[in-house]
Amino acid sequence: MENRTTPGQLLRTAVAEEKPLQVVGAINAYCALLAERSGFRAIYLSGAGVANSSFGLPDLGMTTLTDVLADVRRITAVTRLPLLVDVDTGWGHAFMIGRTVREMIRADAAGMHIEDQVAAKRCGHRPGKRLVESREMEDRIKAAVDARSDESFVIMARTDAVAVEGLDAAIERGCRYREAGADMLFPEAVTELSHYRRFADATGIPILANITEFGVTPLFTRGELAEAGVSLALYPLSGFRAMSAAALHVYRAIRSDGTQREVVKDMQSRAELYDVLGYHNYERKLDELFGKEEKQ
Repeated sequence: MENRTTPGQLLRTAVAEEKPLQVVGAINAYCALLAERSGFRAIYLSGAGVANSSFGLPDLGMTTLTDVLADVRRITAVTRLPLLVDVDTGWGHAFMIGRTVREMIRADAAGMHIEDQVAAKRCGHRPGKRLVESREMEDRIKAAVDARSDESFVIMARTDAVAVEGLDAAIERGCRYREAGADMLFPEAVTELSHYRRFADATGIPILANITEFGVTPLFTRGELAEAGVSLALYPLSGFRAMSAAALHVYRAIRSDGTQREVVKDMQSRAELYDVLGYHNYERKLDELFGKEEKQ
């Protein structure tokens, strides 16, 4: 059997080599190709992205493991970039969390983050979040680690405690999650750079900063995050938000003008699309196959 570097190993190597590692959200396979072409070394599938883009639903825990896996498989089929996946609260008790881990590994995901909100979760930058007790989250992490068949697969713990219980309590949770086996930590809704440094110093594991637009976390630069000890900088829905605004602009122009002439300049060209997809390579293969048939 051919030995290959696993997706988890690719992610861990990227984290070690790029400080901080920029992880960009890719809501579908084509976005993954664009991210790869742009030079990113890791990509991300957001739970909100799956709910919003694939189902037209808000990020309120209404999608399932099967829903998310469908998008994971489509993405990992077209790129070797390591994919970090948002699994919300893991979709159930210990056995279900274990199944989530096994299915993510089978789908070639590089890692996943699991959070400490209650099952009826909310967006991390919205009010009204409720958390499970630290012990329950520790059990979630232990169940995930126990189910891992590939030791390189990353188990990342997300805590929403900063906004709910305060910074000190969140750091204490982070330390407990590390002891439970978490490889990396995702403190959500952090508002100050110095807070990332405190998480990093206290836990001793890689820290992810969620640099999402229109949330409570300022849009810190990569340099600022590096100085604060951050290991991964996440941009979960930047591309999706830009795509959505662009699509709405074009739809409105066509509806109001009766033509797309004025907005063609804003579109990706057919040639650019074909270049990303390697379209002409497929055409050449068809020509080779048809050529062989003609000679027979």
